Amino acid sequence: MNNLSKVLSSVGTISAIFALLTIVTPFNISFAEYEESQTTTITALDDELSIEETVMTLVIPENNTLPWAFVEGMIENPAPGYPVIIQFFNDKSGDDPMHVAQVDVNDDDTYEYKFRVRDVDIQTGQTINIFEGTYAVKVFKVIVSTPDNLGST
Repeated sequence: MNNLSKVLSSVGTISAIFALLTIVTPFNISFAEYEESQTTTITALDDELSIEETVMTLVIPENNTLPWAFVEGMIENPAPGYPVIIQFFNDKSGDDPMHVAQVDVNDDDTYEYKFRVRDVDIQTGQTINIFEGTYAVKVFKVIVSTPDNLGST
């Protein structure tokens, strides 16, 4: 088998694995679990806009075998043109986020951020757990202020 055939065979195998993970990942989220407790607070920025902050706990078990995880949600009354900010905090690291993401809001007012939790070192072939354990996840969404989301005045 010549080098080109080997490369094409490897690319085909990698593509097949990626396609399988793409199909399996959304339906099997046992590798990343959100604890039931979460808190949401809304703070007015001005008369028209507020920021909604949701804090939840993400648990990625030590025995995780899948490479991807995701944070997703829906926004009620999203302010047009503002992205969602997602911050990950490791309990050991204190107040500084260990990972930050910015994602756009979709036309149906949903958002999704996919991220790697495992990787493979190309030089050694060793699997590396990028995320493992318990994390606090903060999601910040800019919303249109209403009497309902700020309480009646």
